[in-house]
Amino acid sequence: MKFRELLLRFVLGGLAVVLSYMASVLLPWKALGGIFAAFPAVMVVAVLMVGISQGSEKAAAVARGSVYGMTGCAVCVVTVWYALKITDAWWPSLLLGLMGWFAGSFALLKLKGKMQKLHRLPRKQTKHV
Repeated sequence: MKFRELLLRFVLGGLAVVLSYMASVLLPWKALGGIFAAFPAVMVVAVLMVGISQGSEKAAAVARGSVYGMTGCAVCVVTVWYALKITDAWWPSLLLGLMGWFAGSFALLKLKGKMQKLHRLPRKQTKHV
């Protein structure tokens, strides 16, 4: 990967994060601000950069793979929310949420693999009487 491409990823990703944060702070509707706080900046920039450098097919593969991470994000949000309600401590709540993000993403990836294996298994033939 070229330095220029890395720099562009950094700038675009950072800009997306800053704009999302500004929207979450400046918007008077806190629910809408929360939506912007969860903006998928990394995924958007990854698909954009792969699309530019390697084409739509590779970008689609990145987007398809991001389903696991985005599902993990839902686990992360719920974990942080409940942990904050219970502990009222933000840093352990975030740590638990990040662990939940990874565990949820990885579990979905493994579940998909097992489902694909089950789908590929030959089915026993049964005689209908």
